[in-house]
Amino acid sequence: MPEAASVDYLEVSGLNAWYGESHVLHGADFSVRRGEVVTLLGRNGAGKTTTLKSIMGIVARRTGTARFEGRELLGLPSDQVARLGIAFCPEERGIFASLDVEENLLLPPKVRDGGMTVDEIYQLFPNLEERRRSQGTKLSGGEQQMLAIGRILRTGATLLLLDEPTEGLAPVIVQKIGQVIRELKARGLTILLVEQNFRFAATVADRHYVMEDGRVIDQFRNDEVETNIDKLHEYLGV
Repeated sequence: MPEAASVDYLEVSGLNAWYGESHVLHGADFSVRRGEVVTLLGRNGAGKTTTLKSIMGIVARRTGTARFEGRELLGLPSDQVARLGIAFCPEERGIFASLDVEENLLLPPKVRDGGMTVDEIYQLFPNLEERRRSQGTKLSGGEQQMLAIGRILRTGATLLLLDEPTEGLAPVIVQKIGQVIRELKARGLTILLVEQNFRFAATVADRHYVMEDGRVIDQFRNDEVETNIDKLHEYLGV
């Protein structure tokens, strides 16, 4: 692991979260080092997406701590969290139907220097350049996912929160998303990835945390996945 990854970049401790009266997260604990790709694995309803939304400030009621570069995030509104250099790519993608591809890419404001240019995003996702004047919601599912990821790369964010980026996509597109995640890591970005497909996760991640019932119940380095494969099958129900 590179030397830059030796310090916790994101540290989550005792994270609890509620939707109304429903207690979803029950003291989740994990950390992400600078330059890592880390996955949160777990079945549906384990609390993975809620964890990302809690970090991002989208869930109103939270307790515990979530520190990014040493700064506490809980209590900050989501726009301030974004300005610190954290970007969230939701599972539902959030493509604006009234805007074309390039307008969607240009919509988010820059929060830090160092973000990718539109031309660099097109190099990463050639399909988007071909469809640059197409309405965002007229793209295929895979192209919409490329657009959702590409859109946050302009902002200059250094920590990317990706929620189920391969869900429902054809294998060739899943392979492309994996290639992009590896390239973003090579550029120095840090990624927290929610996934159910641990086979895919093992192609991109340095470490994995397993969530169940709103808690982190286990963790593995990527080189430990095969030796813990039976345990992972049991955790994930696959």
